[in-house]
Amino acid sequence: MLDSTQLRTFAAVVREGSFEAAAHALHVTPSAVSQRMKALEQTVGQVLVRRTKPCQATDAGRPLLRLAGQVALLEREALEAARPPTVGGPAPSRVTIVANGDSLGTWFVGALARLPAELALLFDVRRDDEDHTAELIRDGTAMAAVTAQREAVQGCRVERLGAMRYVALAGTGFAARHFPDGATEAALATAPMMAFDRKDQLQHRFARTVTRRRIAPPVHYVPSFDGFNEAVRLGLGWGMVPERIARADIAAGRCVDIGAGRHLDRPLYWQHWRVDSATLDALTAAVRAVAGTELR
Repeated sequence: MLDSTQLRTFAAVVREGSFEAAAHALHVTPSAVSQRMKALEQTVGQVLVRRTKPCQATDAGRPLLRLAGQVALLEREALEAARPPTVGGPAPSRVTIVANGDSLGTWFVGALARLPAELALLFDVRRDDEDHTAELIRDGTAMAAVTAQREAVQGCRVERLGAMRYVALAGTGFAARHFPDGATEAALATAPMMAFDRKDQLQHRFARTVTRRRIAPPVHYVPSFDGFNEAVRLGLGWGMVPERIARADIAAGRCVDIGAGRHLDRPLYWQHWRVDSATLDALTAAVRAVAGTELR
């Protein structure tokens, strides 16, 4: 049998990044954390944590990390259901979710704001590229994700939310210099391109729809939703911008659509643990409602 205290400690080590930080979060000594982890690894017969900075779950530890989060969630809900109502209400509970930067910058935070205050949730929202967000569910770090991956992670449910539409945008001056004839193959191959980070392939995908081949233009990396869009407006490079943001910039004369009406639709999905949880049900309902109005 697995010990719930040891599982809770394991989750804290990975969440906080070190044995010392986990001890502080759990209000115990680092020695107690070390002993609990040693006992859990002896029970399982596998090393569960890489002692790196920060600490990370091993492949053997990932299923147990997910189990630890699910047990903690269900324990909290069961205790709250069993206790008599109190004046102060339930103790806050932390919920870890992962979403892509464009969803965070446009619609996703609105979904979190719809959740009732009486759930007493504290959000730990992680950002990653939509092609990689499901990895944090797979390794047990997050309980839910906005992702481009439609195949369900083991132990999870998945549903389509809609599609986010992107427009190829450039500042007016930049477009006049680099795209006088529009998004031609020659212009796309030489004009500076924006990217969120090295995982961001949206611009390259759009370029391939035009050129039918891979290109390697100069790239600026700006890992911020607002910073990325501002860099496009100021003429640092061209980039794929969410349609809602792009429409406002085009209408104001700050930017032009270099794709001449071409766009890129990116399907998004909601993946979450397959457990019967009031918290997950409420979160899923809020995400579904907001996505239904904001995505195509």
